[in-house]
Amino acid sequence: MITTIETIRPAIQPNLLFVLLHDGDGNVGLGEAFFGSRTVEAYIHESAAEVLLTEPDCAPERIAKALTPYTGFQGAGAEVRGNGAIDLALWDLLGKRAGLPLVALFGGPVRAWLPIYNTCAGPGYVSTSTRQNSDNWGVRRDGADRSLEDLDGFLTRPAELARELYGEGIRGMKVWPFDRAAEATGGTHISPGDLADGIRVIDAIRSEVGNEMNLMVELHGLWSRPAAATIIHALTPYQPFWVEDPIRPDAADALAALAAEADVPIATGETVVGRRGFLPLLASGAVDVATVDVQWTGGLTEARKVASLADTYGIPVAPHDCTGPATLAACVHLVLSAPNGLVQETVRAFLRTWYAELVEGVPEINDGEVVAPTAPGHGVRLRPGVRDDPLNERRISRR
Repeated sequence: MITTIETIRPAIQPNLLFVLLHDGDGNVGLGEAFFGSRTVEAYIHESAAEVLLTEPDCAPERIAKALTPYTGFQGAGAEVRGNGAIDLALWDLLGKRAGLPLVALFGGPVRAWLPIYNTCAGPGYVSTSTRQNSDNWGVRRDGADRSLEDLDGFLTRPAELARELYGEGIRGMKVWPFDRAAEATGGTHISPGDLADGIRVIDAIRSEVGNEMNLMVELHGLWSRPAAATIIHALTPYQPFWVEDPIRPDAADALAALAAEADVPIATGETVVGRRGFLPLLASGAVDVATVDVQWTGGLTEARKVASLADTYGIPVAPHDCTGPATLAACVHLVLSAPNGLVQETVRAFLRTWYAELVEGVPEINDGEVVAPTAPGHGVRLRPGVRDDPLNERRISRR
């Protein structure tokens, strides 16, 4: 039985909302939501709390069904993101009650470790709004420490960054050198000059570290099908590990047609919601890698079903995480227990800055490999003082 719902919006990352669920035995489950934290906070306290604080049984599957919204379920809106945070906290709570890590609750690990890749963002990436736009990249240009400004790094010194990551044992990196070109044209077409500018980034990385580095190219769903095809054709000789979200994944037929003519793997899924969102993509052959987001798809309860559905179609999963530390931990438990787990996204700039300032127990990463925490639940917990920091916004609802 949930007795108290507590939310915290940390000043250091305005887009993040921590959700803590307290039960009557003193256990606390930690979840989180990312993007539009104020809106999600309002939804949790003004709507979801009515269910959470009256249900006698807080089993994740039961609560997930009870919180399914009548409207707003077809996209990763505030209701779905809030439900995802609650679901994550409930799984954490279940693990703590059982005294087991999530990977054990999921049936045990399929493997002991998994390779990671680095999404080349900086510490301030997408921290001020919910826009996927260059004005929300948060690149520091004020003379402050820029050693982890990997976004600026791949744009201005891609070979140096690739060598640096390679030296850390990281064998995968994600970059998005075409986004500003999409903003200039609305994604309808790409000029030869802009195409060449983006390809220069890819060429520099390949020239420095060769095919030893798995190279993921993110297009953020910003392009029309013809423009995306032009970019993919130019990328093909460089053998990217995948091209991600070349067009919006809700255009399932167009994405399937694009995938059929592409000679590179297509990854998609971070903005796709649930089994029903993934089914047409999988059935049509539109996706080669499912990048499900544990938060945005509605929680671990749904994400596990997505992973199983993808496995039915012979498609690997590589969970998206460019969001928060509890989500990263949940992804690691999920992907290590899934037979079709491929690789785990990480952001070293987040791990070494605001993740480390806010929490303890983040999954251990060494030499480009990640292992699941062994603590009960997902293993991540708030650092002492975070709940009481006057700079952080805290709100409580009680039974």
